[in-house]
Amino acid sequence: MSDKKNVFTEMNGSFTGNDQFQKEGADYYNPDAFRELVKARRSVRKFTTEQIPDVIVDDCLEMALLAPNSSNLQTWEFYRIKTDSIKKDIVHACFSQPAAATAAELIVCVAQPTHWRAHCKQMLEYFKTMPVETPKSALVYYSKLAPFVYTVGFLNSLTPFKWLFNTVVGMFKVVPREPISSIGLALWSIKSCALASENLMLAFRSHGYDTCPMEGYDSCKVKDAMGLSRSAKVVMIVGAGKRADGGLYGPRVRFPREQFLKTL
Repeated sequence: MSDKKNVFTEMNGSFTGNDQFQKEGADYYNPDAFRELVKARRSVRKFTTEQIPDVIVDDCLEMALLAPNSSNLQTWEFYRIKTDSIKKDIVHACFSQPAAATAAELIVCVAQPTHWRAHCKQMLEYFKTMPVETPKSALVYYSKLAPFVYTVGFLNSLTPFKWLFNTVVGMFKVVPREPISSIGLALWSIKSCALASENLMLAFRSHGYDTCPMEGYDSCKVKDAMGLSRSAKVVMIVGAGKRADGGLYGPRVRFPREQFLKTL
C-alpha cells in the first residue's frame, strides 16, 4: 500500500532549472582512495610541535561544512581556538590529556539546536536568490512543517501535547515522532554536528595531519571558557597536528563485524 501524498513525497527534483545540477559528483569513483583514507585515520594522542598552515586548517573546516545534515538547517558551529588563554582553559577542561595539550590545533565542534528557527528563515530568504525555481513543497517545509516539528515550547511546555498527538495519530499513520523536547532537539542537532566532525578529521588526514576526537572534558568549563550559551552542546573537541612518536596507543581494535552488521 502506497502512502498518501505529503510534503516529503511531493518534494522532488522535478522543477525548473534543476537539470543543471544533476551531474554534480555523479562521475566520481575512487573507492580505493577512500578506503585508504578511512584506514589512515587514527586517533592520535600525542603531536609534535609542528604547526598546521592556516590554508590547510581553513580547507578542513570548509570540508566539515559540506557534511550532510538534517533538513539542511546546519545547526552547528566549529571554533578554532587560537587565543592562548582560552586554549589553556580548554586544555585544562580536557584534564590536560596529551591529545589536547600537544595539539597544534583545537577545534571545538558545537551543536546549536536552538538555531533551527533562524536558519529556517535564512533558507526561505536564500530561496529568493537561487537560480532555480523553488518548489512549493520546500517553502511549505521551512515555513510550516519544520516549525511544527521543532518547536517544543518554553520549558518543554509543548512536549506532553506533542507526545499525545504522536501517540494517538501514530496509531493510524506515520508521524514525525522526534524531537518533542529540548533533549530530543539537542540529539537531533548533535547527530548532524557529528557527521561534520568526521568530515573534519578525514580532511586533516588527507592533508597528512592526524586528529583525536575527545569527549573527555568538563563541558561546563569548556562552555564558560568560550562564552557559549546554555543551549549550546559541545559535541566533541578535535585535537589536530603532526603525529609524534608514541602518539598511537596500540593497534586499531574492532570487534567482529558480525556483531554489528545485520541483514533483515
